[in-house]
Amino acid sequence: MREVVDRCWRIVGTGLSFAAFGAGGLLLRVAVFPLIDLFVWHRKRRVAIAREVLRLTFRTFIALMRGVGVLRYELRGLERLNRRGLLILANHPSLIDTVFLMAFVRNADCVVKATLWRNPFTHGPVRAAGYIRNDSGVELVEDCVASLERGGNLIIFPEGTRTPRDGAIHLKRGAANIAVRGARAVTPVVIRCTPPTLGKGEKWWRVPPRRAHFTIEVKEDIAIAPYIQHTGHEALAARQLTAHLEQYFIKESQAHAA
Repeated sequence: MREVVDRCWRIVGTGLSFAAFGAGGLLLRVAVFPLIDLFVWHRKRRVAIAREVLRLTFRTFIALMRGVGVLRYELRGLERLNRRGLLILANHPSLIDTVFLMAFVRNADCVVKATLWRNPFTHGPVRAAGYIRNDSGVELVEDCVASLERGGNLIIFPEGTRTPRDGAIHLKRGAANIAVRGARAVTPVVIRCTPPTLGKGEKWWRVPPRRAHFTIEVKEDIAIAPYIQHTGHEALAARQLTAHLEQYFIKESQAHAA
């Protein structure tokens, strides 16, 4: 009986958390960010304030989910994120991976789906924070490299979507292209969730049998120079780097499973 009550409460808690997330996004759009636009005229300063507001908002959301008993989390190697101009690549097992990273990375930038710019709950925040649209075509890589050069910490999930239920990890080449074009080391982040929850194709109310435990581990940087020097060609370097990163994240996942 205790397990049934706990599971029912976690369903309610998850629903309340996502409802609060939607309401918070709408509040930011109609009240908070218009005030920032009104009183802060310098665009660079305005974007910095918006990103910090979002970081604190996401921290509050994570704290809410933990407070109502939906999840627990553990952070490892977080001090490695106390730098500027990082290219942060992470695996993507859960719907809230982005929220976790955005909550603990200062001056975070990210590539967001164009649909989020049309969503009434997310349009205001993503516009105010100056995030990069994923439909910018050939300019996407240049926009990402420019963000890194300005000191932004760019968060990308190179799978392009959440990891499928079978756990197979397949990376797209876009993140490696950014690393190679910008000659920027990769800061890998491994996200683990036990038991799995909010995965690809899963409804939010299908909570796991026990409270989910998230581990967010920031690993040592992966240098890019050897790939560029070895191939002498950006396209080949990006291809080899993508293959290495794919095996890297697969190995981390298998090591955890073992």
